[in-house]
Amino acid sequence: MQYSQMAAKMADGDGFIAALDQSGGSTPKALKGYGIEEGAWSNEEEMFGLIHEMRSRIISSPAFTGEKVIGAILFERTMDGQVEGVPTPTALVNKGIVPFIKIDKGLEDEANGVQLMKPMPTLDALLERSKALGVFGTKERSVIQSANAEGIAAIVKQQFEIGLQVLGHGMMPILEPEVNIKSETRAECDKILLAEILKNLDELPEGKQVMLKLSLPVVPGTFDPLVSHPRVLRVVALSGGYNRPEACAELAKNRGVIASFSRALLEDLRAQMTDEEFNASLASAIDEIYKASTQKVGAASAA
Repeated sequence: MQYSQMAAKMADGDGFIAALDQSGGSTPKALKGYGIEEGAWSNEEEMFGLIHEMRSRIISSPAFTGEKVIGAILFERTMDGQVEGVPTPTALVNKGIVPFIKIDKGLEDEANGVQLMKPMPTLDALLERSKALGVFGTKERSVIQSANAEGIAAIVKQQFEIGLQVLGHGMMPILEPEVNIKSETRAECDKILLAEILKNLDELPEGKQVMLKLSLPVVPGTFDPLVSHPRVLRVVALSGGYNRPEACAELAKNRGVIASFSRALLEDLRAQMTDEEFNASLASAIDEIYKASTQKVGAASAA
């Protein structure tokens, strides 16, 4: 796939984006969910080897194809590894799946109700290397904990600044200002976030687009103005702590929004499964998320 073909698939493709980008801090938890306890490795290299085996098993599964999974977000080490003897991004493209790379280096401590991204001093080098490997775009996460207008404005500003840096390398940024679904002021967070994103979209250079990865809103349809915005290629949703049935039920209420799930995609997979069991479980999860991404139930505008 050329860049233009990847962009077209992201804009109009039926399906969802798989988030296979758990990084250092979240890897032990991801492995535990997969049935591998912390004592199974003795150092970081062995830990990352185990998570790469899990991701390789997913990517090489016959259930994991571009027919329903239109994109996949990779952790840097996964991007640098191989699946079935070829670089991971190539393995994805060979299956019709558009590759993305997680670029953030984790979160700052909370201030003004938000957690900004830590500095990324080597980002330009990572973008150059990723693009050379055939990666289409990036993903960057920060977190909103409470409805602090100043904090949310800062988080969106930072997301767009990094997004412009990504666009400068000819890649597509997925901006992810996540709202914590356990926040007591979540509905107000959604409203402030929407207003700040719209303001920053209007300031984007002519002809430029970004993607957005957002928490599922309290009020279905809240993000309709973003779905239809000419400077947004696609709006995708994170599961954010919902289990898969809950996440899919909420997703199906939001017109034009597709999934970019991690835990909700992987929650039933176990290392101890036979290949037949593993592939069947993955196929079932993919079908459920695909349906919620493409078949909307009672999805109406918040207006």
